[in-house]
Amino acid sequence: MSWQRLRRFLLGSMTAAALQTGSLVMADESATSPFAEVKRDPFQAESSEAAAAGKLVDLTKPLADDDVKLTDGANFFDTGLVANNGRLLGLFARSDYAFRDFISPVSNPLFFEDPRTLTELRIHFANQWIPGNNPVFQGGNAQFLAAQVRVALTERLSIIATKDGYLWLHPGNAAVGDREGTADIAAGLKYNLIRRPETQFLYSVGATVELDTGAHRVFQGTGDGEFHLFNTAGKEFFGGLAHWVSGSGLRLPADSETRSSMFYWSNQFDVKLTENFYFVNGLNWFHWMQPGNNLPVDFEGMDLFNLGSTGVKGNDIVTTAIGLRYRFGCMNETGIAWEVPVTDRRDLLESRLYVDLAIRF
Repeated sequence: MSWQRLRRFLLGSMTAAALQTGSLVMADESATSPFAEVKRDPFQAESSEAAAAGKLVDLTKPLADDDVKLTDGANFFDTGLVANNGRLLGLFARSDYAFRDFISPVSNPLFFEDPRTLTELRIHFANQWIPGNNPVFQGGNAQFLAAQVRVALTERLSIIATKDGYLWLHPGNAAVGDREGTADIAAGLKYNLIRRPETQFLYSVGATVELDTGAHRVFQGTGDGEFHLFNTAGKEFFGGLAHWVSGSGLRLPADSETRSSMFYWSNQFDVKLTENFYFVNGLNWFHWMQPGNNLPVDFEGMDLFNLGSTGVKGNDIVTTAIGLRYRFGCMNETGIAWEVPVTDRRDLLESRLYVDLAIRF
């Protein structure tokens, strides 16, 4: 081999090695964030294979079955809304794909928060039956329809809008009468403190503020609103066949005269029945710490209402819920669940039916 050919060969080898090293560094950086899928090219995405974690793959070529595709988790989002930086509208990060097998909490939907960082639109409907022996409402039912929004700002920080929507009340007591109106609005921040994809464990904390914007006729908009401080965690078991999500929090009124203060602890266990179907079981404990001074009754409104009742200090209600969830796309999910109290005390909850749909980016 002549000197000129040898020199060209060595220069070419060193150049290729440098390019390869640079690409590995970039891929390694992308592995630290599940939101880096479209960081360099709109036709690249992060591989989900354990052996190639963080590796960028060419979507113009056939992918392995478990590779994360651009449309996974965003089937109903127009991918044209994704900017060159891989963010929705150029602002919001993608949901955390590293924990995509988890299922969001179903019962206690206004306070039991998913520990994952998500960008989602979640529409949920609840139909609640009221006990016939309630001294004021004397049976009847209530309905709640709302849309929750969560948007990831970074891999760990997200904005959460947990309460809004519309309420219908149909008491059995004709003297109370049918009524309907808007619910209060609540929003805040959630931060993921511990994130361990290798063991499928995560822990988050957050806070929301509920504004007194709702209609008084459906027991909303009283006082000066309230604060919700919470923490929530999740863990995978049996190689992804089961998960446990647990969260607790405090509802603290800005005006203790018009609203009661409450502590809750909620848990949900899910088991994979098939690749896409899950069975879920929820368990919730509601404890009223301090009464309000708004209504002279000894019952409260669970998670949906805060009546500011005078005789509820020390009251406890425990409920359980069972349901089925269906996961489609990569992280989208929908399902149905049924909740009933397991304590003698029921207040306004005889039973409740949940139906929801979560679309994630």
